[in-house]
Amino acid sequence: MRIDAYNQIAAMYKTTKPSKVKNTAETASARDQVQISRAGRDYQIAKQAVAAASDIREDRVAELKSSIQSGNYDVDTGDFASKLLASYQAAQK
Repeated sequence: MRIDAYNQIAAMYKTTKPSKVKNTAETASARDQVQISRAGRDYQIAKQAVAAASDIREDRVAELKSSIQSGNYDVDTGDFASKLLASYQAAQK
């Protein structure tokens, strides 16, 4: 075994020299920061507004209920069938 070859490699990579250790006081004072863009804030506000909104249109439901109870609600069977087929075909894709 050649020890002097190892010494040449160690000298090339400078493994015998201790590396400098950073002062922990310098790194301890650094703080992580997060900056949210204006678009991100607008998106967050819009998302909260949508989440707070009701999925049910109460005015439309009340109108339909009163039409059904009074017997004035009329369903166009051709329109209903075409929408039903379109929904079925969309689900098959």
